[in-house]
Amino acid sequence: MRTLVLNAGYEPLAVVSFKRAIVLVMNEKATVVERIEGDPVWGSGASVDRPAVIVLTRYVRVPGGRRVPVTRRGVLRRDGHRCGYCGKAAATIDHVLPRSRGGKDTWENLVACCLRCNNVKGDRTPQEMAWELRLTPGAPRGTQWTVRGTDRADPRWEPYLALAA
Repeated sequence: MRTLVLNAGYEPLAVVSFKRAIVLVMNEKATVVERIEGDPVWGSGASVDRPAVIVLTRYVRVPGGRRVPVTRRGVLRRDGHRCGYCGKAAATIDHVLPRSRGGKDTWENLVACCLRCNNVKGDRTPQEMAWELRLTPGAPRGTQWTVRGTDRADPRWEPYLALAA
């Protein structure tokens, strides 16, 4: 069981285990906003409902902007596992501007690509191949990208994640 942690301003911060959430509540660093009924945690003195959503009592300043690191898995997920050139199922990633020509590993230069298109394209640009990208690659946005763990969101979290969007 996982618990959504909200900052004092009700923006999502992270997803933690229910054990960590109970420790935060017991130490009065957070309060429970929503509980999971019917499956309590038993302690030596009492039972406590498992928290589904907690809010911190003090505001936590998150340093810097939340930049999503570029990963192969992230590029495939951003593009829906569909080739950026033909639209078929993609299992690899491709540099729009090839690395041999100075292309970097950035969200704007990487697209999901099927094996066939990746091999045919080789060391050329889409313009040289007379190909068009189906989408404009860019950095992903939204809470499911900036808040760790929300890609497998609990339905109870939806109203709180919608506030941050």
